Parts: sequence; structure tokens; C-alpha cells
Amino acid sequence: MSDRPPFEPGRTSSYVHPEFSALATHELTEALNGLLADYFALFVKTKGFCWHVTGPNFLEHRTLLAAHAAGLFKVIDPLGERVRKLGGTSLFSVEDIVRRQRISKSQVTDISAQRMFAVLRDDNQQLLCCLREAHGLCDGYGDVATMSLLGVWIDEAEARLWHLHDSSGAIDSAMPSLSGGISRMPDRDSEGGS
Repeated sequence: MSDRPPFEPGRTSSYVHPEFSALATHELTEALNGLLADYFALFVKTKGFCWHVTGPNFLEHRTLLAAHAAGLFKVIDPLGERVRKLGGTSLFSVEDIVRRQRISKSQVTDISAQRMFAVLRDDNQQLLCCLREAHGLCDGYGDVATMSLLGVWIDEAEARLWHLHDSSGAIDSAMPSLSGGISRMPDRDSEGGS
């Protein structure tokens, strides 16, 4: 065990990882706690959409959203435990989640299934960026164990993104762009030309 003082003020963890400096522990646990908050927030949003999805493909949509919610939920415990293994303090409250989350806060539930998929697609893209950023941080500190976990979670996020992209494709041709205009995608039939 190291004789260095803990980096975080008010830190409740007495465990100090033998291979990482106090600064490394602080930066790694901050990044992972941000991801933990994002996973909680995205799980709740995905589950909420699962409960409220309607339409002609209700069962297919509900099954996809339920599977995505379950996949998000299964990451939460290993992620929180990894923070503890590094010698940090995991999240303690809903306030911690709200303060740290980077996933968009949406209160809208009365939207089409395709719009739900588009919102979740954007949120999963945000999560994927945060996962890759944390992976790079872990690489810089030589945290191979966390990098390994993050690699699996990156792959899972890419799969969700792919599913959501294909499921929300119909809405892309009529979605307002960020500049306020209408974004038009070329028809798939006209792409190849004749």
C-alpha cells in the first residue's frame, strides 16, 4: 500500500490502487463516474421509451428497446465496481447522476417510435464518444483492465447505434437539420442510378 495522501478531498474510499498515482486515480474515476451517470440516464430514457412506444410495429420496437435497456443496465454494476477497484468513490445519489450526465435530458414521451429511435441514436453516439475518450485516458495511464472493459462496451454501443440508425432511418429524410432547414437524404433507389 502506498503512503501517499488521497487526491480527492472528502474521499470516502480507504483503498488506494498500488499502481496508479493519486492524480491518475482521480482522473480515471472522474471519467468512469461520468460514464456511470450516462449509463444510468440512458437506461432510464431507453426504458421510458420502451414503456411508451406505440404503433404498428409495437412488439418489434418494444423488444428492441427492452434489449437495449437490459444491455445498458448490465454495465452499471461492473462500471461502479471498477471505480472502487481503482480506489475511487462511485456515485451515491440521483443528484450525482444528474450533475455528471452528458446524455440529453428529455421529458418528451408523446413522440413517434422513429423519433424515439433518433433521440436514442444521438444519445448512444454521445455515449460512444465518451467511452472512446475514457478509453484513451486509460491507455495514457496504462489501465489495461479498464481499457478491456471499455472495449467491450464500445462494441456494444456501436451495435446499439447501428440498430437505432437503421430503425430511425425513415425519419432522417424529414428531420430538421441543426441549422433549422430540412435535411434531405437521397432515395436509396436513386443512389445507384440506371
